Parts: sequence; C-alpha cells; structure tokens
Amino acid sequence: MAALIYQIFSSSTLVSLGVYHIVNTFRGFLKSPRDYIAKPFHPLPAAFSAHFPLRLLPLYLTGASLLLAFVHQILVSADADPLLKGHTPVHLFTSLQSAGVLFLFLILSLLLLLSESSSLLLFPSDLFFALASAFFYLSYAVSSAQAAVQTSGLQAKCDSLSARISALSSLLSLILAINPRLFIADVGLAASVCLQGLWALQTGLSLYVEAFIPEGCHRLLDVVSGVEGSTKCELEESRLRAVALLDLAFVVHVVFVMLLLFLLYAAVAKSVGVSRRFGTYEPLPTNADTNHVQLKTLSGTQA
Repeated sequence: MAALIYQIFSSSTLVSLGVYHIVNTFRGFLKSPRDYIAKPFHPLPAAFSAHFPLRLLPLYLTGASLLLAFVHQILVSADADPLLKGHTPVHLFTSLQSAGVLFLFLILSLLLLLSESSSLLLFPSDLFFALASAFFYLSYAVSSAQAAVQTSGLQAKCDSLSARISALSSLLSLILAINPRLFIADVGLAASVCLQGLWALQTGLSLYVEAFIPEGCHRLLDVVSGVEGSTKCELEESRLRAVALLDLAFVVHVVFVMLLLFLLYAAVAKSVGVSRRFGTYEPLPTNADTNHVQLKTLSGTQA
C-alpha cells in the first residue's frame, strides 16, 4: 500500500507541476509572442497572492514534494530484499540511486527559490535548464539501470518507459538552455513532466493493484511491495502480453497529454482574448480618413 500511495503522490505532483507550467507558458506566449522567453518558474499572479511569499507557493510545494520523495526513497531502501542477484542487494542500491537524483532536483529547486526570493543569488535561466538537462539525463541513466537489473519483466518495462520520458525531458531542457525562445520546446518539456506523472500512476496501478495487474501476472505475497520482483509473470506468453499492454497504455497516455495541450491552449487563448490571426503578425490599424485624403491627392496629381 505504501508503494502505491507514493506512486499516486508522485503522479499528482508531477501532473500538477506540468499543467501549471503549460498554462503559464501559453499565457506568456499569447500575450506577447515576440517577447516570449522560457522561464524556469512562473510565480502566481498578483490577483491570487497579495503577499510576496505566496507568489512563490508553487516553488515551496515543489521543494516540499521533492523532500518527501527523497526521505521516502531513503526509508524504503532499508526494506528487506529477499531477491538477490548473486550477493548484491539490488533494491538497496537502486533506491539510493533514485534518492540521489531526487536530492539533486531538490538542490536545484532551492537554488531557484533563493534566486526568486532575494537578490543575493542570481540564477540565470540558461544555467537552470542546463543543470535540469544533466539531472534528467542522470534520471534516465538510473531508470535504465534499474530496468536492466529487474527480475520482473513487468517492472523492467515500466522503468524503461520512464527512462525514455526522462531522456526526452533532458533533450528539451538542453534545447531551452541553448535557445530559450523556442516555444515548442518549453511546452514539450512541461508536457513530458505531465507524461512522467501519468506514467508513475500507471506504474503503481500495474504493479500493486490486483485489478490492474495484467492477466497471467501476480504479486508475490512474501516480497515487500516496491521491491524488485514483487510483481511477476510466470509464463513467457503472459509476460509478452503484459509488455504489449503497457506499450498500449503508454500510447494512450501520450494521446491524452496531446489532447490536454489542445484543450489548455484553447482555454488560455479564450481567457487572454486572443483572436485568430496568421502566425504572430497582427494587422496594422487603418484610418479611413487618412486613406481618403491620400486617394484625393493621388487623383489630383494624375489630373
């Protein structure tokens, strides 16, 4: 149960963070397309937060969530691990690796908080995105390593797909570090965070909830939930079927995120009051009287 609660907590945090960033990115772009530049953090509008500390509430919540996730990984690393490969406690090492990645993101969020709340520390956006790219790539490496040592094919598939999302986030962060005016990359990064949150929920359901565990697979009662191999498929045919179902679920989540992007864009465009126009060019204002005078001048000259 603890493992499922952690997955739900991670999912809600990542999805909320991604949606918040998507909405603010759309709003900033639609208000001023020419002046748009990617930002690591969007404070709450003044209408929702009269006091300055409340404007940084999303950063406080992000830091608190990362701290809780870090503590959780440290605590679960001490769980009994009856499934060993040779003489190596796999679960202990993989949990500590995940805790290390979370700690790096926690430090990054604290640096951003200090930069936003005071003038003592200047934290450029390109440096933030460069560090985020490195940390996302480290997350990709850790998830790939976890998938390689898993004794459960089902959990290995979940970890490998999570690693691919982290690799995408790393690439998009690197692009923003090089060119922060690339609107598509900024939206894609926030969308990848949403996708990672949805996949965390799918992982929890597929591994720890009996109703969602694929047919032919089951949980091992003598293994703590969250320890590698706690959910296994006995037959190779069942394992292949479960992997195919996870691939299908992943595609469904990608489609859902794309639909969410379209809906959020339409909602933000309506709230901002943006009318349909071609690209980022706006028609120049016309003056009927000026045009009339110019036409009379031209006709007089021709005469």
